Amino acid sequence: MSNKPANRSERFERFLLRLIQTPGADQGHPWPIRLLLLLLKGASQLFRTIVQLRLFFYETGILHRYPLGCQVISVGNITVGGTGKTPVVEVFARELQKAGRKVAILSRGYRKKELPWYERLVREPINPPRVVSDGHHVLLDSEMGGDEPYMLAVNLPGVVVLVDRNRVKSGRYAVRKFGCDTLVLDDGFQYQKLKHRLELVLVDSTNPFGNGNLLPRGILREPLRNLQRANFIFLTKSDGRTAELRRRVGELCPRAEIIECRHEPRCLRDAFSAEEKPLSYLQGLPILVFSGIAMPQGFESSLRNMGARILEYERFADHHRFAAQEVIDAINRADEIGAKAVIITEKDAVRLPRLEHPAVPVLYLRVDIQILEGAENFAQAVAHICMQNGLAKNAVVGPSPTRATP
Repeated sequence: MSNKPANRSERFERFLLRLIQTPGADQGHPWPIRLLLLLLKGASQLFRTIVQLRLFFYETGILHRYPLGCQVISVGNITVGGTGKTPVVEVFARELQKAGRKVAILSRGYRKKELPWYERLVREPINPPRVVSDGHHVLLDSEMGGDEPYMLAVNLPGVVVLVDRNRVKSGRYAVRKFGCDTLVLDDGFQYQKLKHRLELVLVDSTNPFGNGNLLPRGILREPLRNLQRANFIFLTKSDGRTAELRRRVGELCPRAEIIECRHEPRCLRDAFSAEEKPLSYLQGLPILVFSGIAMPQGFESSLRNMGARILEYERFADHHRFAAQEVIDAINRADEIGAKAVIITEKDAVRLPRLEHPAVPVLYLRVDIQILEGAENFAQAVAHICMQNGLAKNAVVGPSPTRATP
């Protein structure tokens, strides 16, 4: 078992992530850590003040929210870290497209390759957004477009995917250039500059609100009471035992409807040849797990639950850009310890350099979104949300699968 952050900044990032996940009580740590936690707690209070002041400015009109004359649906989180948002955005966009909408996904493109700061200062306000997909062709790779936008572009033919920090600008571009009538704002709960019609907030059932503190002492981006802005709450990664969480969310946001779902593994796919294998292939299979995601423990646990034997794992920092040698080393290590496959996430797969004929196959896990409560399937959930709010007059409600298929 090993953790392999590639550089000092990644090691520091991993250290902070572990630290902010610790319980709210700061006792029991060495005094330097207690002092650091105290400083983080103070910074958290300052952050809370800034967040609430900014929200007040938008709600009172001191800062302006820009309407675009089309439907804007925000899918976001109240926490940092993985809530399973990208598969939900994917299926949501697909169902809206099936309902006859011309859909664009607007993303910031977290950790995409940036221009130098002095060029951004001059060029970004006037340059058009980056077009990851024009709905017909994927035009940028994951390095230039960002991991999630690239993955969405590959899996959603017919859907426009745009990347820009200024999503008012990219929304206008989607409407003017591509004739889009529905904008899905990826990770948009905190993006107040663009006026939203609907707020969908995802809450990770396995770790809903961390230790209850805001950044940087905890994982909350906003105070919990701000959940009251949400129209719909999706409880993701659910095991069905969420009565207490549903009660708490209902108290925080009594007007929101709650939809409970889980990420259901569907198949394995070769990262280089796209060949598919059934999940039964994992039964008893000795594997090496290779990941660069925020919360790798859940992924590793799901592989164990499917019968895989994890001989070793290699964890990198979230969104780590893999070098060819790192992947080759992992494959060689898997071969050395007798692993029959290297298993990665789909988000990691988009960051892998291309390799020919690896000694051990590199496979990623594809997942479906399965509704457990709140609708019969995802198509019905989308139709209910859209028709209730006047978005999809031609929405088709039926037994269409809830999978996020390419």
